[in-house]
Amino acid sequence: MILVTGGTGLVGAHLLFELCLQNEKLIATRRPGSDVQAVRKVFNYYTSEKEADLLFSRILWKEADLLDIPALEKAFVDIDIVYHCAALISFDPKDEQLLRKTNIKGTANLVNLSIDRKVEKFCYVSSVAALGSPDKNGKVTEVSKWNPEENHNDYAISKHGAEIEVWRGSQEGLKVYIVNPGIIVGPGFWNSGSGELFSRIDKGLSYHFPKVSGFVSVHDVVKAMLMLTESDHENEQFVLVAENLSFEQVLKQTAKYLQKPVPNKQLKKWMIATGWFFQKIGGIFGRRQQITRDSINGLFEATYYDSSKIQKHLSFHFQPVDEALEETAKIYLQEKN
Repeated sequence: MILVTGGTGLVGAHLLFELCLQNEKLIATRRPGSDVQAVRKVFNYYTSEKEADLLFSRILWKEADLLDIPALEKAFVDIDIVYHCAALISFDPKDEQLLRKTNIKGTANLVNLSIDRKVEKFCYVSSVAALGSPDKNGKVTEVSKWNPEENHNDYAISKHGAEIEVWRGSQEGLKVYIVNPGIIVGPGFWNSGSGELFSRIDKGLSYHFPKVSGFVSVHDVVKAMLMLTESDHENEQFVLVAENLSFEQVLKQTAKYLQKPVPNKQLKKWMIATGWFFQKIGGIFGRRQQITRDSINGLFEATYYDSSKIQKHLSFHFQPVDEALEETAKIYLQEKN
């Protein structure tokens, strides 16, 4: 039996679809009030309505918050593999304690239950935000050293702390895998994450900004997770970034595929300082973000990631980001119409 946490999110929904295709026995957790029909909608992107209904019916949903141990215990019934996709994403300093509780303590709860219930494998979806500083070649890798003295945001600290809990599990006999995806491109969630790029451009976003970061298709994130748990590897960590691109490139390509005017105006720092930018587009960086000096400077910085490890270990081939943008834009337009 397989347990998927965060089943109603972008990665979780796509992971559930692939697992259902494989006829796996599934339990998926969801928070109270979360929308499981959003997952059903994702299924319909990739197959007929009849087949989507059949696949979706294979999921046994359990309502369980990551901090609710009694509820989590009910989900850990004959579980062999855990895919931990659930997390709180926020860059608002007011959420510091909630981030630590949800992402660190919540992960610790899952690791403890996995050890107690003798789960075979535990795959954790972390983030490139949890990685350390660039190496001498200017790239961030799996072995980039985390410096606690550097100025990390609360989200990054919480994801790094969650990774420590996962590694603790490995020391207690749990076979673990950690994946660190960049910005994940995929359809179905248009009001958060990269999905907001599509909805905002559709509404007429005219500004771009120079930040460079790593991007990856949601299909590649899911593929990597499944390949790792099916492989002989264990207790390994992998960066998942198909390409390092500027937001200017991504926004312009997205606009092209949405058949909208290309954002051709350069964002200025004063626009961010006055709150203009986060009123226009902020979901990809976390909702309810307060404007800080770091958040302003971050939009003008470049960070490059190296995914050569997974390419070497698993002969892994990434989908070009341009293809992922085109596919996602096509689904966006179909759903809109």
